[in-house]
Amino acid sequence: MHALFGDPVWHLRGLTSMTFTMTQDAAKPAQSIPVFRATDFRVVNGANLGDPISFAGDLELDDTYELGKSAARHRISVHADESGRFTIAPDTSIGSPGAALHLDCVATFMSTSGQTTEILVLVETDAQGNAADVYALPLAPLEPRIGYALVGVDTENPDRKFAEVACVAFSRGTHITMASGAQTPIEQLRVGDMILTRDEGPQQVRWIGQSTVRAVGEFAPIRIKAGTLHNENDLLVSPDHRLFIYQRSDALGAGRAELLVRARYLVNGDSVQRQDGGFVDYFQLLFDSHQIIYAEGIAAETLLVDTRTRPALPEELREALAQSLSGHGNSAHLDFEVSEKLLDHPDAAAILRRASTR
Repeated sequence: MHALFGDPVWHLRGLTSMTFTMTQDAAKPAQSIPVFRATDFRVVNGANLGDPISFAGDLELDDTYELGKSAARHRISVHADESGRFTIAPDTSIGSPGAALHLDCVATFMSTSGQTTEILVLVETDAQGNAADVYALPLAPLEPRIGYALVGVDTENPDRKFAEVACVAFSRGTHITMASGAQTPIEQLRVGDMILTRDEGPQQVRWIGQSTVRAVGEFAPIRIKAGTLHNENDLLVSPDHRLFIYQRSDALGAGRAELLVRARYLVNGDSVQRQDGGFVDYFQLLFDSHQIIYAEGIAAETLLVDTRTRPALPEELREALAQSLSGHGNSAHLDFEVSEKLLDHPDAAAILRRASTR
């Protein structure tokens, strides 16, 4: 993976042989991403005056766009099959469930302040393959009444950019529980280290990825303050990082004790906060199979390799996957994931904390 803005900063820390099996499509949860309708982001100065953002072939460099004053973000739910084809999932709040969704391009804009912003252009098509709608997924916040000049269009790497949104990661300084019980900062881990996993005991780390990104938009980490989920220290993770919770009482009405909860759904503005601004060092841990490990005492998932995240992996690792692997782990954990709707409480984190101790 590369930094979203600037030069690549991924560091390949190791690569060993792995034995994975493909996650079945039926088991994969949908990925929910925030998008604007294309009509909310229009040209206010340039060759395409008045037009909304569109396909790469219709875009003109130097056109200046603005976000509409009444623009609203919608969450579109996306499924990916084994071939890498994307479709809109049934629980989406925008788009037509079952319709194909294509990653058209990554458009780079520069604001009047000189700040660059990337937007992933998504195109929904109908059964005949005709464009039905266009959506804009900003990788950094967009503000109304600010001009954004188009300075670049990339049609080669939209799948990698989309993968970066899907990857889960821990931040620098996160203490990981080793097989020995020792607590080690994640940046000190090395390939081959034995980590304590919830389901399979001590397991070797097969690969470690590191990236530095702007802590904005979909890449702004979530801070879970000490004590919120029985963690001794603050835990800082990527927004879609899934945490494993064992409920002694079914406080959410999930119908089961074991839950996987995305960190973004726990944000309450107090004990769980989105941390915007500056840069964040993210680390990914890859095992032979999708694992639940312990980070600051909280059970949390490791990187799951599937059709969404695979393009984000370094080329060396992707080559190894292509040569000897068909996919990454039939993960029973995915059956435990709960929806955002089930976590629609003023303080879901507090509810889960109480439920895990009763």
